[in-house]
Amino acid sequence: MRADRLLSILLLLQKEGRQTARTLAQALEVSERTIYRDMDALSTAGIPVYGEPGPEGGYALLEPYRTDLTGLSAEEARALLVLATQAPLDALGMGASLKGALVKLSVAVSEQHRSDEQRVRQRFYLDAFNWDQDDAGNPLLRLLEGAVWHDQRVALRFRFGPRAAEVEVEVLPYALVSKGGMWHLVYGTPDSPPGSDGATPRVMRVADLTGVRVLPVRFTRPDDFDLPAFWRRWCAAHEAEQAVYRVRVRVAPELLGVWGRTSARDTPEDATEPDADGWPILTLVFGSLEAARSRLLAYGGAVEVLAPRALRLSMEDHARQITLRYARE
Repeated sequence: MRADRLLSILLLLQKEGRQTARTLAQALEVSERTIYRDMDALSTAGIPVYGEPGPEGGYALLEPYRTDLTGLSAEEARALLVLATQAPLDALGMGASLKGALVKLSVAVSEQHRSDEQRVRQRFYLDAFNWDQDDAGNPLLRLLEGAVWHDQRVALRFRFGPRAAEVEVEVLPYALVSKGGMWHLVYGTPDSPPGSDGATPRVMRVADLTGVRVLPVRFTRPDDFDLPAFWRRWCAAHEAEQAVYRVRVRVAPELLGVWGRTSARDTPEDATEPDADGWPILTLVFGSLEAARSRLLAYGGAVEVLAPRALRLSMEDHARQITLRYARE
């Protein structure tokens, strides 16, 4: 840990120039006394670092001392700098590590490309969290992260059944996946024989857990487990399972190009020839009545629901409520 801190000090001085002990202590989350000891260690190791007293003083490197860390090109460095968005890594306690890596990265490119760092930060930003989904404050996530990294079994607690009874099951935590800011645990079951259906990895949202106990028992993960490939298959299957509510609609001609733009689920399964008014009849697939109603209401009178009758009545009821609300004087 101290070697990493000494390297971080060296890189900060190289990148930022003269720094006070207080500034370095805040950046590295240590005490000023620790910084003083680290400076002595750098000087003893032959690093040309010097200190100046006074309010305008601080520590600096003698020119033209520089470290040569990597062979990264400027283009490679700019690509990695996009990772400045670190909210998902903060949730796993890796945000500080990413900050340190970016400091090292910023001094790995030549001086003429150093200004690219600020240009990248002002031009590209990756916001991984949805508006109403943020697991960053979930303390269970850090427990799971440690168990996943060290291949330790865990006991998960969650509510199950219509009466919301809490149960606890022992699982093998294979991996953690963040999708749209929502963390998911990919796990196996310890009592399933190899090759059985129960041995297929499963997925649970971390937000659905009420407790986690890390057990002092290691497990051996399957040699053939491919996380990216599994996650793609699971997402495809999950989306297919959600798409179970079929709706028969009559749509205005100008909406024909809309369906299928956002996802494969919105692609019509079949369509009739346009009627005398030029309106074809389509079959659309949604996850539920509520999802269909929310989507179709946005198109107003350009869509007419023909079936199921429950959705048609629900659309009519919502339209009536809206009309009454806005018809008031």
